[in-house]
Amino acid sequence: MRITREYNVIQVSFLPRLFPVNVYLVEEDAELTLIDAGMPFSLKGILATAQSLNKPITKVILTHAHGDHVGALDGLKNALPNVEVLISRRDATLLTGDASLLPDEPQTPVRGSVPKNIHTRPDHLLEDGDRIGSLLAIATPGHTPGHMAFMDTRSGVLIAGDAYQLQGGLAVAGQLRPLFPFPALATWHRETALASAKRLAELDPSVLAVGHGRMLRQPAAAMRAATADAAQRLRLAGGLR
Repeated sequence: MRITREYNVIQVSFLPRLFPVNVYLVEEDAELTLIDAGMPFSLKGILATAQSLNKPITKVILTHAHGDHVGALDGLKNALPNVEVLISRRDATLLTGDASLLPDEPQTPVRGSVPKNIHTRPDHLLEDGDRIGSLLAIATPGHTPGHMAFMDTRSGVLIAGDAYQLQGGLAVAGQLRPLFPFPALATWHRETALASAKRLAELDPSVLAVGHGRMLRQPAAAMRAATADAAQRLRLAGGLR
């Protein structure tokens, strides 16, 4: 386990060398908000890190409903029965194991580890622009239909889930990096993911924090380069005009 801080955001990385799976603790004045729940084995490390900060976890926000982002959710709810769970309205369906698509969505099958045995249900369903303490919710569909990112409005740290990856090289969701191909292989719709990644790059974040890989300071130029690369690859593949 590796712990890294940028401003009020603490990255807790599990299996950081082999297969990094990151969760984030966001410090508010008197409490902590956890973004993502990692794998089932992440529970102990999440609770221990929160204890070291001497603040309670009062909210768990999920960027999306893939197994490596919700794995410890039931364990957290059992350990912290009063914790509030939040996820986008769209991915709340995916959290139940239902991978069906809405009629107005691209009819590409949802990919990745859709959970089958998560019992916890969300307390609040998020929409684009919602505020959760210091965090701004940003709809970033593409990796999953209801993927969301969250920006700490105090510092500009952007917790982007799997909208980008840094492990194996900075890339937009859906763009294969051979050294770490898993986010690309689990991406639902690459064109939609690219549009979301462009939106995030325009926010000019101070730090990019992702589900897989280290945090990156002053990332905007690199994010724009990654979106340009993704757009070119999609054009070559016939996916963009």
